[in-house]
Amino acid sequence: MNLAKTFIKTPEKREIIMEKNEQLHNVRHSAAHLLAHAVQQLFPEAKKTIGPVTETGFFYDFQPVKNFKEEDLEIIEKRMHELSEKNYPIVGGQVPKAQARELFKDNPFKLELIDGIEGETVGIYHQGDFFDLCKGGHTASTGDVKYFKLTGISGAYWRANRDGIPLQRITGIAFETKKDMDDYLKRLEDLKLYDHRLLGKQLDLFTFHDVAPGMPFFHNKGLIVFNKLIDYLRELQSHDYQEVRTPQIVNESLWRTSGHYDNYKENMYFTTVEETSFCVKPMNCPGSILMYQERPHSYRELPLRLAEFGLVHRFELSGVLHGMFRVRAFTQDDAHVYCTLDQIESEVINMLELAKKLYATFGFTNTKIALSTRPAKAIGDFEGWDQATEVIKRALDTFGMPYVIQEGEGAFYGPKIELKLHDALGREWQCGTVQVDLFQPINFDLEYIDSDQSRKKPVIIHRALYGSIERFFGILLEHFKGHLPFWLAPVQVRILTITDQQQAYAQEIYDLLIKSGIRVEIDRSGDQISAKIRKAQMEKLPWMLVLGQKEVDARTVTLRTADGKQQFGISIEDIVQRAEKLDNDKTL
Repeated sequence: MNLAKTFIKTPEKREIIMEKNEQLHNVRHSAAHLLAHAVQQLFPEAKKTIGPVTETGFFYDFQPVKNFKEEDLEIIEKRMHELSEKNYPIVGGQVPKAQARELFKDNPFKLELIDGIEGETVGIYHQGDFFDLCKGGHTASTGDVKYFKLTGISGAYWRANRDGIPLQRITGIAFETKKDMDDYLKRLEDLKLYDHRLLGKQLDLFTFHDVAPGMPFFHNKGLIVFNKLIDYLRELQSHDYQEVRTPQIVNESLWRTSGHYDNYKENMYFTTVEETSFCVKPMNCPGSILMYQERPHSYRELPLRLAEFGLVHRFELSGVLHGMFRVRAFTQDDAHVYCTLDQIESEVINMLELAKKLYATFGFTNTKIALSTRPAKAIGDFEGWDQATEVIKRALDTFGMPYVIQEGEGAFYGPKIELKLHDALGREWQCGTVQVDLFQPINFDLEYIDSDQSRKKPVIIHRALYGSIERFFGILLEHFKGHLPFWLAPVQVRILTITDQQQAYAQEIYDLLIKSGIRVEIDRSGDQISAKIRKAQMEKLPWMLVLGQKEVDARTVTLRTADGKQQFGISIEDIVQRAEKLDNDKTL
């Protein structure tokens, strides 16, 4: 059977006009097919599964007879370039399922996908002798895919089910131009220098150990930063939110009521106590809801805002764990606001204002906003979803920042706003979320007494701004390249004496700074001053106060900052005032 004849004839080279982001998406999609094409020729026994586009490139998952090795990547990449040079037209169309099943009769993964597609036809694209199940979005030919590089091999599972079939994933990057790819590779080299995992160890902040994969061990200095992040948000929300704390381990029945058991159990940890099943909480919200349930509430109490810095545990496959960015134990800066329908819009706007202020403190001023709508796996009725979505749209329109719609990417219990930050290295991070929930109040039969004495259902707004304290910590480390702002640095000032004769003066300055709440150390080593400075620079300390006999006699200090600049003859009083101002104002 020549399946290619079932497709509409197309010219060898087609002119396609599309937006730039769509062009890049199509390049990366076609690069994934190019990868699978090369693997099919080089390793014909390997069964191909799926190969989607990623933020920077693509991947394709395979079930090989014999596992791929790192040295195979160079061979596969070379064959991909050869296939690109052949400039095969990439042609696609809809074909009857019977023909598709015949084409993929030896591939159970493709057959499963075909059976799961609605309708009597499926999309198939081909290039040369390569065919794949696909709904489209490609370049005109393989020759349009030139600038790519394979970057690694990792483990994966079919359908991301850890109890399912193990696969191997080959990942790569792809760009429209050589310059774009070269710039990206250069940025990757820079990232290696500022990898938060290396900085965490170098600066004595945190480490990871095999006995607790995906669960960070915070050292004293790292815990100072961690707590400062919490303290700052606690300060910002102290007048509007009541802070609470809920248990780590809760009976399984709670998670069945909330819907997490049915929608999230593959990511949950379970334990049995006295023959009863308990769950280590993956979310804080059900515990907050139990607190609301404890007594009747009047409309006069709403909005009721409960905040929690709650430690949660979620199972992630070991292959996707990545330092502080992807962990199994992390602390969420959660808030749950119980309010009326009429209060949703103002509450959402207040949350967005709070987020804007929080992010600006760290230099994140170019925040992107997305509204994620009802997913396929959702609870509740469509009318409720539509109502919640429209209220969020009104709030976003009033807030005045542009936003995009992400169809089908909401939480299973409600639409959500996603807040995305751009760091100094050009990367985008989705951190904050604001989720409107009309359905958990129904699941838990929550009520409040309205002004007419009728019983009504409140709305819950779930809010997180850091998202995960651990992940935000890691983002900041790389964003600032290890040079944390003065107010956030675990050690803000180190006093360096040229000789031991300045030790008494150093202690006097130390005592004054400690009294002002500044985190300060004295380098009491016998090293030369140049070695002391070099050590402080390696530890990325914001301030060094250099003391020699000249400074003792004049009762001044020499201030050396992390960028190597020096200021001479600063009085003790001035240095204390400057430190206090930087600490209190939280300036960068």
